Amino acid sequence: MIRSTAYSLPGHRNTWLLKWAVYVLAVLFFINCFSPLRIHVDMLRYFAIKDCLENNCPPTADRADYLPFGYTALLLALSKLGILRSFSIIFINCIYLLGGLYFVRKVFAYIHSPLFLFVLVLLNWTVIKFVDHPLSELQYLFFSLASIFAFYQYAKNKKIINLLMAFLFAALAFLTRTVGVALLAALCLGLIWEFRRQLLELISRNKILVAILALCMIAILIFSKQLGLNHYTGVMSKQFQEGLHFSRILKWHFLEWGELFINTSSIKASSYLPSPWGIGIFLLAGVICFAGFIYICFIKRNRIPFIVKAYLFFYLILMFAWPFYDPRFWVPVIPLMAAVIAQTSFQENKAFRLIASLLLVVYTAFGTVSMVYMTYTSLNRKAFARTEANGVYRNEYETHFFGKPLSDTATHEDPYVLDVLRRYDK
Repeated sequence: MIRSTAYSLPGHRNTWLLKWAVYVLAVLFFINCFSPLRIHVDMLRYFAIKDCLENNCPPTADRADYLPFGYTALLLALSKLGILRSFSIIFINCIYLLGGLYFVRKVFAYIHSPLFLFVLVLLNWTVIKFVDHPLSELQYLFFSLASIFAFYQYAKNKKIINLLMAFLFAALAFLTRTVGVALLAALCLGLIWEFRRQLLELISRNKILVAILALCMIAILIFSKQLGLNHYTGVMSKQFQEGLHFSRILKWHFLEWGELFINTSSIKASSYLPSPWGIGIFLLAGVICFAGFIYICFIKRNRIPFIVKAYLFFYLILMFAWPFYDPRFWVPVIPLMAAVIAQTSFQENKAFRLIASLLLVVYTAFGTVSMVYMTYTSLNRKAFARTEANGVYRNEYETHFFGKPLSDTATHEDPYVLDVLRRYDK
C-alpha cells in the first residue's frame, strides 16, 4: 500500500505560510487584472481573425490564418457583449486558472498539502506572464483539466454522463488548441486501460455512444484541413526541409524545461551571465529536471491516475516533436506537473531531496520576482510601454497612453496595433 506522501521539502509543513502565500498571490493576480492590454504576435492574429468575422479584415490580416477558432469565439462573444477589454480577458483567465486548480485538486485528492501545489502553480513565471495575455493557453488549460477530471470521475462511478462530459471538454480543448489531440488520445487509451476486461461488454452496452465517438474521429480526419491539422503537419515538414535538425529541437525543449524549473527566462538571465554559461545552466537544469520528472511520474511507484500519465505522455511526445521554441506551450500542463511533484516524497534519497530543496528556493525567489515585476509594469504605464514585449511596441503604447512617443528610439507605428489599443485598452 502506498502511503499518503511524507513531505520533506521546505514549506510543506508550514501551512500558515503557504496559506498566506496563496492569499497574497490571489490578490496580486486580481491587481494584475487592471493591466493595460499586453500585445503578443499571436494575440494580434486572434484579434485580426475576430475582426474578419465581425466586421472587415484589417489590411495586414491573413484571411487563411489557421489558428483554431475556440479562443476567437471567446473574443467575439466578449466583443458582442461590449466587454472586450483587458480587464475582462485577464479576469476570465484567472477564472480559468482557478477552475483548473480545482480540477487538479480533485483528481489528486490524496495530496496532503494542496496549498503547496497551488503555490507552485501560482509562482511559475509562465503562468504569471500568460494569465495577463489575451492568448488561448488558459482556456485550453481549463477545458483540458475539466476533461481529465470528468474522466477521472467516470473511472470512479461509471456514469456515462461523466464520460460524455470528458469528451465534450476534450473537443472544446481541441477547438482551442490543436494539441488537444493529445487529450483525445489519452481519453481513448484511458478507456482501454481502465476497462480493458470490460471493453467488449462496454461496447455492446453502449453501441450508440461508441458509434458517436467513431463518427467524431472520422469527422476529425475528414475536416482535418478546416481544423488546422494539415497546416501543423505541413509546418513541421517545412521546418525540417529547411534544414532544422531534431537535435536542435531537443535543445529548445530542454531549455524550456530549464526555464520552467529554474523559473525564469533564459534569455533575460543570460544577459547577466557569461555567454556560454547562461544557456548551458538552463540546458543542464532542463535535462536533469526532465529526467527526474519522468522517473517520479512514469517509473517510481505512485498513485498518479492513469489518465494523467497518458495525457502527459502524449503531450510530451507532441511538444518534443514540435519544431518551435516557446515556454508558453507548457502552461496548460503546469498544474499537472506541479501535482506530480507535490505528491512525491523526497525523503527516500538525500541527494534527491537536497537538489529538490535548492531548486525550490531558487524557484520561489524567481517566482516572487516575476510576480512583483508583472505587478509593477501593470500599474506603471511608462515602465509598461518601455518593457512590454521587449519594447517592440513601445512607440504604439506611448502614443496610446500619452498622445505621442516619449522617446525617439522607435521608428514607426503599426496602425493595427494602435487601432487595437484604441478599441480595447480602456
